Amino acid sequence: VQLQASGGGLVQAGGSLSLSCAASGRISKINVMGWYRRVPGGQRDLVATISRGGTATYADSVSGRFTISQDSTKKAVSLQMNSLKPEDTAVYYCRAEGVTGLPSIHNFRSWGQGTLVTVSS
Repeated sequence: VQLQASGGGLVQAGGSLSLSCAASGRISKINVMGWYRRVPGGQRDLVATISRGGTATYADSVSGRFTISQDSTKKAVSLQMNSLKPEDTAVYYCRAEGVTGLPSIHNFRSWGQGTLVTVSS
């Protein structure tokens, strides 16, 4: 299973950006997709996730400013980031968990390539 992330870039504080991530490969179903981020020298922290049923969870630091959504296929997610702050500067990673399709059925956890978000003050 491959995850292709897009979006990100440079924005001034208070601005908005959107990230997108699409999953491809032999996928039977995806149970949850989400976004994590890593600041330089830091660990990869959860930003937001959305379940197959549409339940979204957010880190306290982004709640009320970021919105995660999924498309009708349940294989792509977007992260709308508003009111961005310099502390949101990080490399953002897409993640998906689910079940692969035939001929080899098994659980998977996949990460996409990171995309850099830089918020200037």
